[in-house]
Amino acid sequence: MSHPIPDISDGPARAARREGPHRVAILVYDGVKLLDVSGPAEVFAEANRLGADYVIELVSPTGADVVTSVGIRLTVTAAAADVPRVDTFLIAGGDIYPKTTVHPALADAARTIAARSGRIASICTGAFILAAAGALDGKRATTHWRVAAQLAKRYPRVTVDPDAIYVRDGSTYTSAGVSSGIDLALALVEDDHGAELTRDVARLLVVYLQRAGGQSQFSVPLASDPPKTPALRRIVELVTADPAGDFSLAALAKRLNVSERHLTRLFREELDTTPARYVESVRFDIARALLSQGRTATEAAARAGFPSYESLRRVFTRELQMSPAAYQRRFRTALR
Repeated sequence: MSHPIPDISDGPARAARREGPHRVAILVYDGVKLLDVSGPAEVFAEANRLGADYVIELVSPTGADVVTSVGIRLTVTAAAADVPRVDTFLIAGGDIYPKTTVHPALADAARTIAARSGRIASICTGAFILAAAGALDGKRATTHWRVAAQLAKRYPRVTVDPDAIYVRDGSTYTSAGVSSGIDLALALVEDDHGAELTRDVARLLVVYLQRAGGQSQFSVPLASDPPKTPALRRIVELVTADPAGDFSLAALAKRLNVSERHLTRLFREELDTTPARYVESVRFDIARALLSQGRTATEAAARAGFPSYESLRRVFTRELQMSPAAYQRRFRTALR
């Protein structure tokens, strides 16, 4: 039986304003996936090199050290019951979920720390632990696409988005599989310290900055570097969250609260393109991901926001010199 966790809606803002170190607690357990722990931890550590002040500690239900999925032992600093209030609480995933139900002691540990946290987040199948603790009841969430249906079935009070890289619902964050924990951690750092420092962290780690939360789990990154201007980066999030939406110049300017002339100038100066062509490039990226996932070309066109299959085919022919069907055949061949 799950128990509700109180939502602290201003958690990220409060964490950013808090004086002193920003305390991050990561809940680990035997069988935890190492990259789910080390990926976000490295993001926070690199942010510290650039002026942030994150203090990271590993905690387990009993305070005992744990052995990861690859056999590496992690030294734990505290038991869940002994953890004081933290600014950020992360729950790493592991291959044991959802093969087995979440142990009550692990769910209790998550519930205990979550109640003392400014914001909470899970990486990959860590969402099963958050759900078992009741922290996802009535919220949107995501997890690895392979087990998203099982999360939705096991915890019907959770609204599961099976395709998003990460999802934020109030002060609760969930992310998809493995490397998306890095995207999530970058988003948390940006909440705390802004886009410029986060871009520098991404450069130090040699990763893309950062895939938008609404972007498909199957997406490949856009060919160009992400925009520096927050307003332009926001467009990626808007389009990936609702590819078929109205993203005309007038609609984008209104949603971003800027003039059409200013938005057009930003695109020209920073990206050397137009708003319409950039929106098309994001939709093209989504369509390629859907085709790689196995969707039909017609379905990929509709879900990616193209008005017809023919319009999608024209873009594929221009960009890749092949049809969507030919691209899909080549992708499948590459996976054999």
